[in-house]
Order: sequence, then structure tokens, then C-alpha cells
Amino acid sequence: MREYLLTLCVTAAVTYLLTGPVRKFAIVAGAMPQIRARDVHREPTPRLGGIAMFFGLCAGLLVADHLTNLNAVFSNSNEPRALLSGAALIWLIGVLDDKFEIDALIKLGGQMIAAGVMVMQGLTILWLPIPGVGLVALTQWQGTLLTVALVVITINAVNFVDGLDGLAAGMVCIASAAFFLYAYRIWYSYGIEAAAPATLFAAILMGMCLGFLPHNMHPARIFMGDSGSMLIGLVLAAGAISITGQIDPDVMNLFTGSPRNTVHQTVPVFIPLLLPLTIIAIPAADLVLAIVRRTWRGQSPFAADRGHLHHRLLEVGHSHSRAVLIMYFWSALIAFGALAYSVNSGAMWSVLGIAAFSAVGLVLLLLPRFTPRAPRWAEHLVPPRYRRRRAATSAVPVDGAEAAQDADHEERAPVVVGVSGVNGATAIGTRPRVLDRRGAESSR
Repeated sequence: MREYLLTLCVTAAVTYLLTGPVRKFAIVAGAMPQIRARDVHREPTPRLGGIAMFFGLCAGLLVADHLTNLNAVFSNSNEPRALLSGAALIWLIGVLDDKFEIDALIKLGGQMIAAGVMVMQGLTILWLPIPGVGLVALTQWQGTLLTVALVVITINAVNFVDGLDGLAAGMVCIASAAFFLYAYRIWYSYGIEAAAPATLFAAILMGMCLGFLPHNMHPARIFMGDSGSMLIGLVLAAGAISITGQIDPDVMNLFTGSPRNTVHQTVPVFIPLLLPLTIIAIPAADLVLAIVRRTWRGQSPFAADRGHLHHRLLEVGHSHSRAVLIMYFWSALIAFGALAYSVNSGAMWSVLGIAAFSAVGLVLLLLPRFTPRAPRWAEHLVPPRYRRRRAATSAVPVDGAEAAQDADHEERAPVVVGVSGVNGATAIGTRPRVLDRRGAESSR
């Protein structure tokens, strides 16, 4: 565990320290488009944050290769090299898209090629444990197609959810934390060395997201761009593929005892089929809804719009920060709920806990306009938005108010933009800047 934590910390530190210089490089390189149709941010923000995340990934793998215990992962398995090869390819495609706005079909082809590169080096699904059937071996073509499909779906799901400051990095960090605990339990409790690569991938992914989040929280100073969102999506998929299709459930020695006990004991075998889905449940749902919505309207599935889940939260009335926290909450509930069920599927407390937290989440969704106010004696301890408004501030002369309105209207005049394309947190096409504050907070 100490070596995993050391790898996580090194990855986070390298990512954090490099993000500042990368931001300056992105500004100089011109990877900073103007405000566009579905943008929530109100100032042009540089992209290319994936550059820092990729070097964080490289640093994490390099450190792990020189540690006593984790070095065995590199000597016994080719999966870390397969991950690095696929990550380098998808990162390069993302960097080009952040700068030059390449076509969506070209990006899709690049994602499939990156997945194929990992398959060629051994990171593929070999078999699937199917409840009621048992262990089903896959042919080479079946394993390849399933692996490529999982990689492409995960990459695009993460890319689609990258619409608010800190949203994608935070959700993937939560998912990778749950995945790390699950993979570490398989590796440590059952002594299965084949689970070590997935555990390492999850630790590195957490470090990448934690190192980038301080720069990306609202208001974001830099966006990860496609170079970052596609990269973390690929790493997330690689961990799921490694632990789902590479571990033989028979080595866990779970198929003993009565049929009822066997059913409960084999839950950890079948959870890998569900956990990769739960950790991207919110992004995957957003992806499916977006494709259905755009196809129903006669649009291309890759056409940008303002109908994503995070956009709906803003339209309901939630603030930017609260919408992000709500998405964090649901991601953690789904991921750690599945993790708790895998530990003890027969415990009623896990089911009751999930139900209770779900009720809390529904209450949060129904209170979009509730803003807590601190008592007057504690106002100097909280941010300004939680302080009570002074009556004196509203007593503005009529002439002054009119002048302020005119000045505000002039400041928010439509802005003409000339860069089009989609990049997770950015949008397609040329659209004027939103004219009022409420609209600017509810559309990206």
C-alpha cells in the first residue's frame, strides 16, 4: 500500500507542478478559444491541460517501475507498456484537437486505433464470468471487439461529461478511488497478482485527477481539453479491462459450500462486470441521452447542444459549484455502493445506506434555490455569497442605477468568435455571449 500511495503522490505532484507552465504554453500557442454557445465560463480559458496529466502518468509509471514490489507488475505483465502506448496515441490526438479542432470521425478512428494498440500488446478481455453460465472464453475477434467497444464508450462518456469546471476530473477521481479499493482487495485478500496492474492504473489515475483539480475547480484557470478527457477515459477503461477479462475467477476458490453460499461468495467474481459500468454510470447515461436526443431531432450524434445533465442542473437553478457537487455525490453513491455490495452482498446495512443516501440526493435536487446564510457574527468567516445583504447597498440613486445598467449592458455586448469545434467543456459554432448573468450561469 505504501508503494501505491507513493506512486499516487508522485503522479499528483508532477501533474500539479506542470499544469501552471502548461497553462502559459497553451496561452502562447493560442489554444484558448473565445466564449462559445454552451460555455459556462465567462472568460476565455486555455486548454491543453492533458499535457500535464500525461506527464504525470509517465512519472507514475516510471516511479512504480523502480519500486521493489511494484516492479513485478512490469516484469510479469506487458499491460503497463500497453497502457502507455495507447495513452500516448490518444493524448497526441487530443492535443491536435485542442489546437486545430479536428473532425469528430477522425477522433473516433484514433480512439479505435489506440484501443487496438493496447489489444496488440496483450491488454484485452480474454474471458467473461457470466452469472448462471460460468466462465465464458472469448475468441480473439470477440475479445478485440469487446475491448475496443469498452474503450471507445468510456472515452466518449468522460468527454461528454466534461462540461463544468472540475466535473470530469472529480468524477473520474471518485470512480478510480472506488476501483482502486476493489482491485486492491482482489490483489491483497486473494493473493492474485493479475490484479496488480489494475490497482496500479487506478492509483495513477487518482494522482492525475488530484493534481489537476486545484487548477480546474471553479473558476477554472485551465481546462483539460480532449487531450485530458480522452486520456483519463482510456486509463479508466484500461483498468476495467485488466481486472474484468484477465483474472480467472477459479483461482479465488469461491465455488464451495451450499448453492446459496456459493451465490453470495461469487459476487466478487461478477462485480467486475458491473463496477466498470457503475463508475461511468453518470457519464454513460449522459452519453446515451445525448445520442437519443440529437438523433430524435435529426441532428448528428456529435453535434453540440446544451441538454447535458450538468446543463439541466444549471437550468433548474443550481449554482455552478452546487451542480458539480451534486454530480460528485451521485457518482460516489453509485461507485461506492457497488463496492460495498461486492464486499458483503448479504448485508442489509449496505442496501439501507444506499437508499438513505439516494433520498438525500433527491432532496438536494429539489432544493436548487436554497442558499444558506451565516449569522451576522460569523459573516467575516464565510465567503461573500453566504453573507446577508446590507440594506444600505440597495439604496442607490436613480441616476446612478441607470448609469450602472447602461455600463453593464455595454460590457455584455455580443462577442463575435471565430473558432468552432467541440472540446468537452467547450462548444461548436459561433454564438454571442449571454447578455444576462442568470443566462451566463445556466448555459455552456
